[in-house]
Amino acid sequence: MKKKISRIGRIVKILLVATGCMFIVLCMLAFTSLPFWAYYSLGTTNSKIGSPPATIVLLGGAGIPSGDGLMRAFYTAKLSSAYKDAKIIIAMPGDITDSTSALRLVAGELILRGVDTHLISFENTGRNTREQARKAASGKTSAQLSQPVTLVTSPEHMKRAVLAFRKCGFTAVSGLPTFEYSLNADLTFSDNDLKGNKMMPPIGNNLQVRYQFWNHLKYEIMVMREYFGLAYYKLRGWN
Repeated sequence: MKKKISRIGRIVKILLVATGCMFIVLCMLAFTSLPFWAYYSLGTTNSKIGSPPATIVLLGGAGIPSGDGLMRAFYTAKLSSAYKDAKIIIAMPGDITDSTSALRLVAGELILRGVDTHLISFENTGRNTREQARKAASGKTSAQLSQPVTLVTSPEHMKRAVLAFRKCGFTAVSGLPTFEYSLNADLTFSDNDLKGNKMMPPIGNNLQVRYQFWNHLKYEIMVMREYFGLAYYKLRGWN
């Protein structure tokens, strides 16, 4: 019994040390540009729009209103204004008959942004990217599957989404990742001008500590999660 407890203790200790080391490495990487470029790569790999899309697929995210949902609606409406004949599919689980459901609210957001109601249809039974791709491909002929399709989704999700749709038979898949626009303003300030306790070190001119470090930690979490998703889809034969 004592040997078993001792073995468990050693395993816990190893796990704690490994977790601590990983945390330190992630914190160090957050001071570099690597997390951003990993995030950027997921959003731009194989997603360039080469031909005018016949169909735009808005892949549902965190619902609406939410930052993610509004971003996807914004970019879908922007793409629709550029390609006015493209049909739009909102791929998101929900009740079409319920006017307060997320997918109906997304449709309303698109209409507010000038999208023609008659262009919008729904795929409301897919519960993940693989299922949404299969449902979108279901019943389509080879000629229909060869028509250009553009996906609108978050940058970290784009690579997996494009691969999933290609795996389900679509041969001309591109994407429009919903990257945020940068805030073009000088955010530095003088700590002395704001008064307060002067015992703390000044950070007004250090944007890396105030913003970049924390944003990169967020990117690291999103990228790691998506790498696991890509690996799982690959092992399942879904991409």
